Amino acid sequence: MKQAKTCGNIDGSNPLQHQAWLWVAVTPLVTFFEIALTRCTSAAKNLLGENFAGILNSDRYGAYNWVDINRRQLCWAHLKREFIKISERPGVSKELGIALVKQQEKLFELWHRVRDGTLTRCDFASLVKDIRTCIKATLQEAADYEVATREKTPLAKTVRTCRQLLKVEPALWLFVTTEGVEPTNNAAERAIRPAVIWRRTSFGSQTQAGSTFVARMLTVVTTLKSQNRNILEFMTLAVAAVRSGQASPCLLPEAITNSDEEDLLKAA
Repeated sequence: MKQAKTCGNIDGSNPLQHQAWLWVAVTPLVTFFEIALTRCTSAAKNLLGENFAGILNSDRYGAYNWVDINRRQLCWAHLKREFIKISERPGVSKELGIALVKQQEKLFELWHRVRDGTLTRCDFASLVKDIRTCIKATLQEAADYEVATREKTPLAKTVRTCRQLLKVEPALWLFVTTEGVEPTNNAAERAIRPAVIWRRTSFGSQTQAGSTFVARMLTVVTTLKSQNRNILEFMTLAVAAVRSGQASPCLLPEAITNSDEEDLLKAA
């Protein structure tokens, strides 16, 4: 799951052109985009549904904290950047950061072996136990340093980051034991990149209809690509369905039979 800055509105009530956000939720076969005027918890719940019972792969943004920690996977690409940032600070932060980066590198060396088939998931889970222990111990070591509430020293920043990570520590490791869960949310990053480029090379959406069009077209095109389905053919079927008063084609895989497609194309 991912958000990016955009402009325009989704409900027609944005006369002052306040900043809006493009949200994306990615699954292996379906990707959904939505534009909202906020990136708070309510927007995340609106996108996922308040009764969301799946597994959420995201960064540490607070809008996702309502999801059960045992059903979350934090993005290790973001964690890696946090560890590197810590390692670049002076003093004890540097030592802590280097230790964290070292364990992160070990973790991904093992993960790449899982991906290429040279390490079983069972052995991977076993080997990760020591890495998890080391990372948790390092985070705890940093968290135990005493810093003032408003202190802004490099060490204070490190301590606060590590304390925050300890609160969500279980969400660092779901991918280790749950097949199909990735250690990063790179899929969402890739999905939203074309939309970001589109926004930068245009004037954004200025109306409710424009925002709806953007979100729906991004949803359709990205989803069809993930299913290796023909985009032009799907759009032709959709237009034909509207013109003939028939049901629109479905984005869910294998939801439309060949005979249904042929009937719609004839009606066009």
